[in-house]
Amino acid sequence: MKAVVLAGGYATRMWPITKDRPKMFLPVGDGTVIDVIFEELEADSRVNEVFVSTNERFADTFQDFIADSAYEKPTLSVEDTTEEDEKFGVVGALEQLIDREDVDDDLIVIAGDNLLSFGIGEFVDFFQRHDTPCLAAYDVGSRERASSYGLVQLENEEVVDFEEKPDHPQSTLVSIACYAFPQDTLPDFEVYLSDGNNPDEPGYLMQWLQQRGELNAFTFDGAWFDIGTPESYLDAVSWYLDGETYIADSATVENSHLGENVHIMEESSVKNTTLERTVVFSDATISDADIESTIIDEKSRVEDVELSQALVGAYSQVQ
Repeated sequence: MKAVVLAGGYATRMWPITKDRPKMFLPVGDGTVIDVIFEELEADSRVNEVFVSTNERFADTFQDFIADSAYEKPTLSVEDTTEEDEKFGVVGALEQLIDREDVDDDLIVIAGDNLLSFGIGEFVDFFQRHDTPCLAAYDVGSRERASSYGLVQLENEEVVDFEEKPDHPQSTLVSIACYAFPQDTLPDFEVYLSDGNNPDEPGYLMQWLQQRGELNAFTFDGAWFDIGTPESYLDAVSWYLDGETYIADSATVENSHLGENVHIMEESSVKNTTLERTVVFSDATISDADIESTIIDEKSRVEDVELSQALVGAYSQVQ
């Protein structure tokens, strides 16, 4: 069995934090978002190779990360794009990867910006039990939020209706970017695209597959975060920290009040400051400030200000 971790996006809604950094490398606790996925796939003996599908802009970053890590399964598979408007779309990129890497095996596909609370091995168990295309589904608890995803209706575990981004969702159970495809369905990618279907949103592919055969959904409780905005990233950090504060050993905090869900990385300095629900990247300097729901990038300097819901880019000076 092969796996693909989708890491080809440019995360423009999180610039400048993600302008020169893949959003999958955003820190969560001791690791990064993508570490959680890699660790799960590395531990599952049924998965013998993991392709990291990314773009040319971030190819070197991922190559260095893989080379420096202890992971043995990931290999890089690079899309021929450097800008957002050149992207093939998720389905187009997958079809190219299947052809480029000569994939001829059952395939697990996971978005690298997913922070999941279930074990990927559980999803693989479910897939092998059904031996049909499968997806993971989660109750987002809000019809307004559900309208941004693919809406799933089930009878037992089978998907009996799938509607991508409905204007008026009738439920709150949605498909997340975690899929499985039996080996004999991989040619369907080419058929789907050759018929002129949407190349970017995988939900439309799942809708197309559901209309042509059996599609099953793995449902789970707990938490799921689709990290594509500053708010969703801070939500993920807050869930992981669970109200606690994470301070790297080499960071300095003096005469400051740290509220809930604060993450301060190595070599950073925080003095005479109040922080709440904020992530401070490495080697940043903050003093005499009051900061809430903010992301402060590396080597930046923030002094004598009040900030809320802000993004401070690397090497910035805010006074």
